[in-house]
Amino acid sequence: MNQPDTDAAPARPVAAGDDPDAYVNLAALEARADELRDRYQSATPFAHIVIDEILPTNVLEQVYAELTDMNADDWNSYVHFNERKFSNTDSASWGPTLRAVSDVFAGDRFRRLLEHVSGFDDLHADVTLDGGGVHRCYRGGFLNIHSDFTAHHTIQTWRRRVNLLLYLNPVWEPSWGGDLELWSRDMQRCDASVSPTGNRMLLFSTDEHSYHGHPEPLQAPEGVARQSLALYYFTHEAKPLAKATDYRPRPDDGAKRYMIFADKKALAAYDVVKRRFHVSDDAVRSVMAKFSRRPK
Repeated sequence: MNQPDTDAAPARPVAAGDDPDAYVNLAALEARADELRDRYQSATPFAHIVIDEILPTNVLEQVYAELTDMNADDWNSYVHFNERKFSNTDSASWGPTLRAVSDVFAGDRFRRLLEHVSGFDDLHADVTLDGGGVHRCYRGGFLNIHSDFTAHHTIQTWRRRVNLLLYLNPVWEPSWGGDLELWSRDMQRCDASVSPTGNRMLLFSTDEHSYHGHPEPLQAPEGVARQSLALYYFTHEAKPLAKATDYRPRPDDGAKRYMIFADKKALAAYDVVKRRFHVSDDAVRSVMAKFSRRPK
């Protein structure tokens, strides 16, 4: 059995005496494990599944309250041609209920379930939140179609395998947009889309061809955010494939494709610097913001 790098951070357990089922409806998911596996592995354009009612109602309401109370200073901004969003990767700044939910998803019971559903053995939850955490977009926010970076930036032997997105939107209207689009391997069509309805979880296998995003600017009312908890799972490999986030144009993007490509190249250069010299996101974010601007 492959073992993770000894430098990897251990998963934080839920506090002693806490029942994981009090925070996440694990027993209900475990009872459906084979059904979930079959749906996940037969889905197109790549393996994925959408599951609703993940958190008990009382937990969900508390998480919503904690998100509202989050300090604005704890959010990182990602503003360049290919995306406009915010993230919070400091779990110490989260409320206790959201931290507990995240801990359950990093725990052994959920990881065993995810291994069964996804078909990947020895999955490791990334509690360092490399690219994960709480994500938030406001009116005008977007994320161009892309495949994710394929290897952890600081744990050199971790290959990214599965993404978990738990949508945390108390209200979401279809007219606001924001559906996550899943695109074909040849980038010729959107084969599936997922509305960011609250308490909905999307799990999907991620590799260099799992193209996804919500590229149209959000039309939500001012002050209303599209929110999600993003957690990533990795396997151990001696020399994992390491590729930066790969943004791709849609067939009707026209001249916009050239700016998508140029911004992608700049981000790829940053990815190399980040891996080799352990430069923080904060040190270069302002530079990237000046490189390119949100499309009109």
